[in-house]
Amino acid sequence: MKTQDDPAEHTSGRARWLRSGQVAAAAGVNVQTLRFYERRGLLTPPPRSAAGHREYPAHTVTLLSMIKTAQRLGLSLDEIAGLLASGPGPDSIPSIAQRKVAEIDAQITQLTAIRDVLTSYIR
Repeated sequence: MKTQDDPAEHTSGRARWLRSGQVAAAAGVNVQTLRFYERRGLLTPPPRSAAGHREYPAHTVTLLSMIKTAQRLGLSLDEIAGLLASGPGPDSIPSIAQRKVAEIDAQITQLTAIRDVLTSYIR
């Protein structure tokens, strides 16, 4: 990630701002992912500079990393959007995690049954 002294970043007295390419590179995604997440409501569309460039707050990189981690854990974008909309709560993450575990258990059961049938054909 870029340092505060990087001339590509500027301060406006309230926060550091990053351009689309900087955010995408720091989060390990492409710029089109940013646009897609904005359209899906996962990211708030950022303000624009006088020159028309999107200027994201630095914390957007952290938010993108959290979204990508949640996807790797099996959460859908709709589930992630729900979590982001509801904010932190004691029941939100555990209930989604419990539902995901149940889905994974069901998939394991189905895959085990398929494996057993295929194994019987091999014998």
